[in-house]
Amino acid sequence: MKAELTRETLHSNLVRRVEEISGQNLLACYQCGRCSAGCPSAGVMDLLPNQVIRLVQLGLVHEAMASRTIWYCAACLACEARCPKGVELPRVMEALRELVMDRGADHLAPATVPPENLDDWPQQAFIGGFRKYT
Repeated sequence: MKAELTRETLHSNLVRRVEEISGQNLLACYQCGRCSAGCPSAGVMDLLPNQVIRLVQLGLVHEAMASRTIWYCAACLACEARCPKGVELPRVMEALRELVMDRGADHLAPATVPPENLDDWPQQAFIGGFRKYT
């Protein structure tokens, strides 16, 4: 992917908004890749966790918001424990999900859940999933 970087994209309001919501200094990440190496969900992600951070650092927040990675993050905190700079990546993923939902988009439509699954799924997982994805 080729992107043109400008001062405006690097310091956009959207980048500041991600930092504000997450409470993280995104420039602290120096792309060591430890978060991605320890991520149990990395195999199903379209972008690795460190790539999501890099997109946001470069002001390409919309590209990060369009990735499946922000929805597949299990918030298990493995990345946070491995980060030598203390970047709390699950908070960044949550901030990106929040921005997506603020725009009226959604990842999961409750009406699309097959009724036969409602009896099989644990109630806590079901409610937790809706809290995360809607």
